[in-house]
Amino acid sequence: MLLAFLIGLSFASTLMLVYVMSKSRRHVQLMQMQSSVIKKQVQELEESNQQLAFLNQEKIQLLSLVSHDLKGPFNRIFALAQLMNMANENLNQDQKELLGKIHQVSVDALNMIRNLLDTRRLDEKRIELALGKLDFANVVNSFVKHYRSLAEKKNIEIHLQVVGDTIIHSDKNYLGRVVENMLSNAVKFSDEKKKIECTLTRKDGVIEFSVKDEGPGFSLEDKQKMFQRFQPLTARPTGGETSTGLGLFLIKSIAEKMGGKIILESANGQGSKFTLELPVQKTI
Repeated sequence: MLLAFLIGLSFASTLMLVYVMSKSRRHVQLMQMQSSVIKKQVQELEESNQQLAFLNQEKIQLLSLVSHDLKGPFNRIFALAQLMNMANENLNQDQKELLGKIHQVSVDALNMIRNLLDTRRLDEKRIELALGKLDFANVVNSFVKHYRSLAEKKNIEIHLQVVGDTIIHSDKNYLGRVVENMLSNAVKFSDEKKKIECTLTRKDGVIEFSVKDEGPGFSLEDKQKMFQRFQPLTARPTGGETSTGLGLFLIKSIAEKMGGKIILESANGQGSKFTLELPVQKTI
C-alpha cells in the first residue's frame, strides 16, 4: 500500500515537473518573440528618426537658401522705392499710393525674411552677441522714423518720449531687431487713425523701451500662447500685411538672450503695451 502511494506520488511529481518545464519553455519562447518584436520596432524607430533628421536638415538648408536668395531682391526693391519716393513730385496721387504699397510690401517681406533667419539661428544656437557701448535712443529714433512713414499710410501717429540717459552695453543689431518687431506689430495690428506711444526711460540699473498701441488687445487664450512660434492669435493685420507668427517669439527669445525680458500689459479690446526691459550692463 505504501509502495503504491509512493509510486503515485512520484508519478504526480513527474507530471508536475513536466508541466512546469513545458510552461517555462512556452514562457521563454514568448519572451523571445516579444524581444524580437521590440528589436524590430526599435530598429524601425531608429530608421524613422534618421529619416526625420535628414528631412529636418534638408528643410533648414532650403529655408536658409530661399531666405538669403529672397533678401537681396527685396532689399533692392526697398531701396528703389525709397529713391522714387524721394523724387515723387512728378507722380500723381494714384502713383504715390502704389509706390507706398510697394514700400510697405518690401518692408513687410524683409522683416519676415529676417525673422525666419533669426529663428533658424536660435534653433541652431548660433546667435552670438557683439556687445558694445551704444546709445539706445539712436537705435529707437532710427526705427521710429522709418515706421512713421509706414504708419502715415494708415493715418497712424507714432509719438516718442525719451527720458534720461540711454547709454547701454548691448548688441546693436539684435537690439534693433527687437525694436523693429515691436514697432512693426504695433503698426500692423492698429486700425487707421490710431496712436502709438513709445517711451524710452532709464531707472534702477535698467532701461525700458515700451510701445503702447490702441489695437484690439489680447485675450486670455492669446496670452497663453502668444510667445510661441507659429501660433495663430485672435488679432489680424489691419492693412493686408502678412503675419508669420514669429515676431513675438523672437522678441522674447532675443530679449532673454540679452539678459532682459518682455513685459505685456493688455486686455481684450483695450490695446496693448509691450515693454522691453534690459540691464544697462550686460554680463556674460
